[in-house]
Amino acid sequence: MNLAGKHLLSILRVALATVFVYAGALKINDPVAFAGNIAAYKLLPYFAAYLAAAILPWLEICCGLLLIIGWRVRAAAGMVVLLNIAFIIALAAAMVRGLDIDCGCFKQAGAKTPAWQALLRDAVLLVMALTVLRSADRKLKEDPPA
Repeated sequence: MNLAGKHLLSILRVALATVFVYAGALKINDPVAFAGNIAAYKLLPYFAAYLAAAILPWLEICCGLLLIIGWRVRAAAGMVVLLNIAFIIALAAAMVRGLDIDCGCFKQAGAKTPAWQALLRDAVLLVMALTVLRSADRKLKEDPPA
């Protein structure tokens, strides 16, 4: 890979990481509101919504920090891919069922983000995460650990 490609991948990785650290920090700031957002999807039992609200933001921050520092990039990118797939499935399920909910991604109060807009954003983040994951896989194949 040429130098420009490496820099673009680094920029992509850090941008993706920044989004996840920011989103996680916002959710940690108001976990009760985030639990309410999760409960509005009507996919999890009530206690599981609180459990997810307690775990998910920290998971997002950990993945984001790992991507920023460039350590365990493959694992962090893989987890971000799984998170985005879960977010897309949850949003699509809400849209199909006609639920009028806020995704709960970047704000816990105020105006709602339309579901289709959140779905599009998650699709873009998924493509970014898959690109970072592929580059980490390629790097692992080129330079395997001893």
